[in-house]
Amino acid sequence: MQIRFFVIVCMGFMMLGSCSSSGTRTDSQPVPSAPVKFSTQSGPLRIGIIGLVHGHVEGLLWQASQRGDLTIVGIHDPSRALFDRLASKYKLDPALYHASLEEMLDTAKPEAVSVMSSIADHGLAVEACAPRGIHMLLEKPLAFSKSDAHRFEILARKHRVLILTNFETSWYASVREAGRLVESGERAPVRRMVFRHGHKGPKEIGCSPEFLAWLTDPAENGGGAVVDFGCYGAVLSTWMMKGLRPTSVTASTSRLKPEVYPRVDDDATVVLTYPTATAVIQASWAWTHDTKEMDVYTERGSIHAAKWDDLQVRDENAPARVVSPPAKPTHLENEWTYLRKVVRGECEVDPLSSLEFNVIVAEILDEARRAKPLTGSR
Repeated sequence: MQIRFFVIVCMGFMMLGSCSSSGTRTDSQPVPSAPVKFSTQSGPLRIGIIGLVHGHVEGLLWQASQRGDLTIVGIHDPSRALFDRLASKYKLDPALYHASLEEMLDTAKPEAVSVMSSIADHGLAVEACAPRGIHMLLEKPLAFSKSDAHRFEILARKHRVLILTNFETSWYASVREAGRLVESGERAPVRRMVFRHGHKGPKEIGCSPEFLAWLTDPAENGGGAVVDFGCYGAVLSTWMMKGLRPTSVTASTSRLKPEVYPRVDDDATVVLTYPTATAVIQASWAWTHDTKEMDVYTERGSIHAAKWDDLQVRDENAPARVVSPPAKPTHLENEWTYLRKVVRGECEVDPLSSLEFNVIVAEILDEARRAKPLTGSR
């Protein structure tokens, strides 16, 4: 019988540099706020794409080919070969391609851009778009460095633009109803949250070489699973705690498959403490299946919210029961409907995508990713 032992190294509790025991940011001066300068355009959303190396870009390309409220007006990526490959698959006009980011923005004049680059390159997009008054939707996370996140915050407010972050879980009816149950007091107050996010691993599920290259590069992604999937629990716990910063962050990371992911962690556990609650984030590239689910435990029972409409609630001393979540508000149907409405001032900024919450996420990730992964032994 072959027995495998996996060892993790645990960090001591670390106070976030941007937190105090009251959850108040102390590392920088408040950034003056000014009204967002919304788009005044109508009709289909004119969207530009920055980067083609994120696997989620194919979802946008497919959506744009299927719906009438979304028009791609320009695409920038350093690789013409990558553009040509995707252009052939999705029947894109070759004229959409721009080797220069600035040329794409100035020529195509998008209302908003979808940023599908590595996380480290988010800064290039923000620095180019913000002064031009172009709103941005970044694939999660906003950043893995708190200094980058704070810089984005300054640029967004200076230039009156939206910098939004997209998470798949933001469009789950199950998650929305879980939030409502907590907010309404039906399931409150929150005492413990457990988040499980991840899959078998990016290589195992067949991510493209371009995607895999930066996703497993600590300089481009900030880490492995701890950043890639730890960000989900970080944003959801921030949402459940109504924007409160954790008083401490503890992280342990592992490299369970060093022959596959020699440079980054592939399994992480992050513990966030709050004055009256605790969050446990389990992020992994070593699950046996795809998972995006959370359990919220309150003094009045618990909530289990998994993918899309999968929702269960449990009252005190009672068995769990399946609940059908109500339909989402129309502006939260999906990221592209939301983006079109929010950049035109037709709906409020959703907290899960907000810069305010995602700066906190970056602060959490910046601490968590510092845990040195210990390689599993066999």
